[in-house]
Amino acid sequence: MAKLSIEQLSKSFGSESIIKDLSLHVDEAEFVSILGPSGSGKSTLFHLIGGLYPPEKGDIYLDGQRITGKRGAISYMPQSPSLLPWRTILDNVLLGAEIAGKRDTETARVMMDKAGLGGYESAYPSQLSGGMKQRASFIRSLLSPQSLICLDEPFSALDEFTRLEMQKWLMSIWEHYKRSILFVTHNIEEALFLSDRIIVLSNKPAYVQREFKIPFKRPREESLMLTHEFLEWKKTIYNELREFS
Repeated sequence: MAKLSIEQLSKSFGSESIIKDLSLHVDEAEFVSILGPSGSGKSTLFHLIGGLYPPEKGDIYLDGQRITGKRGAISYMPQSPSLLPWRTILDNVLLGAEIAGKRDTETARVMMDKAGLGGYESAYPSQLSGGMKQRASFIRSLLSPQSLICLDEPFSALDEFTRLEMQKWLMSIWEHYKRSILFVTHNIEEALFLSDRIIVLSNKPAYVQREFKIPFKRPREESLMLTHEFLEWKKTIYNELREFS
């Protein structure tokens, strides 16, 4: 059974149709990325999954339970880290678990060590770099009890080298904890490097235009991005996206 199943979803704002008859799924412990033209409804889709908006049509299921229009069913990481400035880093990463009544300080400290945040437990967000804040935000998502994590362009504000380091770190952490992830990005290389599958959305009203199953074995090394096969995949997906630019 798919962890996440979206069936014939449609959403409009006023007279403007944003998403129409969109269906997709994310399997257990699968990393799926969504690519699409700017303004194609990727963030709206996340808001629908998170229950912030009700759809006009369609249903959303998580772990076999209907969650259409329900909040709190997923763990969501936005583009900005959204850390609370008055809480320490340890208290920030524990926030989601704390709300769910499952605060586990020992596990949080272990995960912070793995993320290179050991020693920063008592620090505040203003004392951390952008990359460190993103790591803290992702650990918060991992510590939340929900089975699906939705990541909305979490590395878009980072410089190229920090972004690559964060991609490698995210992949290593994900391969260890194996949570189901739905990842929105505009970066084709990022999607190829991280994903098991890539879903390409059409221009709005968005539907699934094409789906690609990525063949690269795990664990993946940075050198993969310079191989002929990787560049050919990048060209194929670029040409698919170009049809809607």
